[in-house]
Amino acid sequence: MNGNVEVVVVGGGYGGVTAANSLARRDGVSVTLVNPRPEFVSRIRLHQLVTGSDDAVEGFGEVLGGNVRLVVDTATRIDSAGRRVSLAGGGLLSYDYLVYAVGSGGADPGVPGVTEFAYRVSDFEGAQRLRSALDAAPASAPVTVVGAGPTGLETAAELAEAGRRVTLVCGDLLGPSLHARVRRPVARRLAELGVTVLEGPRARVREVTRDAVQLDDGRELPSAVTIWTAGFTVPDLAARSGLRTDTDGRLLTDATLTSVDDVRIVAAGDAAVMTDQPFRMSCQAAVQLGPAAADTVLRRIAGRTPARVRMFFAGQCLSLGRNEGVTQFSYPNDKVNALRVSGRPGAGVKEIACRFTLGKLVSGARRAGSRGSRSDSTDRPETPRPEQPTAPPDTRRAA
Repeated sequence: MNGNVEVVVVGGGYGGVTAANSLARRDGVSVTLVNPRPEFVSRIRLHQLVTGSDDAVEGFGEVLGGNVRLVVDTATRIDSAGRRVSLAGGGLLSYDYLVYAVGSGGADPGVPGVTEFAYRVSDFEGAQRLRSALDAAPASAPVTVVGAGPTGLETAAELAEAGRRVTLVCGDLLGPSLHARVRRPVARRLAELGVTVLEGPRARVREVTRDAVQLDDGRELPSAVTIWTAGFTVPDLAARSGLRTDTDGRLLTDATLTSVDDVRIVAAGDAAVMTDQPFRMSCQAAVQLGPAAADTVLRRIAGRTPARVRMFFAGQCLSLGRNEGVTQFSYPNDKVNALRVSGRPGAGVKEIACRFTLGKLVSGARRAGSRGSRSDSTDRPETPRPEQPTAPPDTRRAA
């Protein structure tokens, strides 16, 4: 492709930022990142925001290269035929290639009362609302955490260590993604912190009210603050834009992260799924998929065949309060094994992982140019460019 190539990255999470920084290092490629917030949210620290041990944000000036233009707005529709992105603020952005990295958030479980009365930790605004609710509640007030995946475990432990009276409603199993041997130190740590753990087929939530949680077996748990951490969903931008998705709304891609509908759209992060290689929604996946998506775009620009993406997982790091944690190791295919690091060393591994992830973003930003290389890092979008470059022969696939 001749001339300057415009790439729009939709979403400024781990996948979007790493993709944008990787693309911005290439001469002849202009990168615009669209994100609803003016700051980068460190989602792996949102449970710390709830108790005040971390603010869970970084300035985009730290993690985003100066060669990337930042537009603070929300994408509302992708016009793949015209190669334009509509924004909530009324603007349009034209692109030659688009990286779809809109991330994920808390799912609506369809349980009565959750939307009205429960709080979330899956996004920054939800974590802020939860912190305000906790600040307004007496220190002795009962708190219920629903969901025993990584988010639920970390949130329950963080609150209990801060002195809160916490009940963790697991559903069938505590830590379902953990190996049975690794589950034991997690249960032991929660017991030490005073967390009441409810698990088994009858430990499921039937309804959430303003001051209680109703279980399927008829039990009623007093709950001044109820926190729902079970399940994640993705924005419906792809579906609203006429792009094919799976039943969970994730953009369908091939093994190179390219949309099955359009080779000009490449995905990174939680909001997409490779049809023959599904992967777990996680920061660990996103920081691999961002550079991989960038590589696919750059290969297409150069007229080369994109490479199949290969994912490698090391395990899961859980903080169980500030003083202890558990690291669950896995095989490269993400299947867990019995190896673990627990206790204070486990907490140290989790902290190292968090700092390492941020460090990778910062180093990527440095390689993507100094912040001063663009006159305005928060430009508003302009109207579409009148001319689009000629597409290569295989630009579109049949819808």
